[in-house]
Amino acid sequence: MPRSQLPRRDPALVLDAHLREAESLPGTLTSESLFENDRPLEFEIGSGKGLYLQNAATARPEHNFLGVEIAKKYAAHAASRLAKQQLNNAMMVAGDAQKMFSFIPDGSMIAVHIYFPDPWWKKKHKKRRVVNETSIAGVYRVLASGGELHFWTDVLEYFESAIEMIAESVPQFGPPLPEDADEDEFGDEPAFRTHFERRSVRHSIPVYRVRFEKP
Repeated sequence: MPRSQLPRRDPALVLDAHLREAESLPGTLTSESLFENDRPLEFEIGSGKGLYLQNAATARPEHNFLGVEIAKKYAAHAASRLAKQQLNNAMMVAGDAQKMFSFIPDGSMIAVHIYFPDPWWKKKHKKRRVVNETSIAGVYRVLASGGELHFWTDVLEYFESAIEMIAESVPQFGPPLPEDADEDEFGDEPAFRTHFERRSVRHSIPVYRVRFEKP
């Protein structure tokens, strides 16, 4: 299903504290460099409209959240959600997540979240998938011991191929751990992490959820 049209953004809303261009980021991406504190840092790849980032930052104010979205208009929309809620522990980056890994120190993240990434259906385009050998090696490197990778999709082929690829390329991750749908994690009923999850569930499309924990 294609993405729905975004609502118009309030032009009076100031996004300076919640939206960064990838080119303007500091040379090292940490809580200290981005938020000027030492809170645990979580990273969401492909934040889309920003529902998860907004809810997670609200529910866990003791953590910082960095989201990245390659589509600038969606990054700006997600940032506007954060700005409206005056969340000072979350920010969006408009850019390519793959290129950001080289600026993230080893073992500095407590979680990486990848929810409903573009499946790139055509065989010749599958190399563009965000869950690939290079990105997973980067995820493993930046996670702290005990840190978690959360991967959800409604595309069974993507799910199965990703699980197989992770087992082969980063066996240190160990076995995948099944993950259930949220139950009031963010105080909503029903609780959905992303707009894609909400749409899939409402259309009775199965959602495949898994997490990996770094030893």
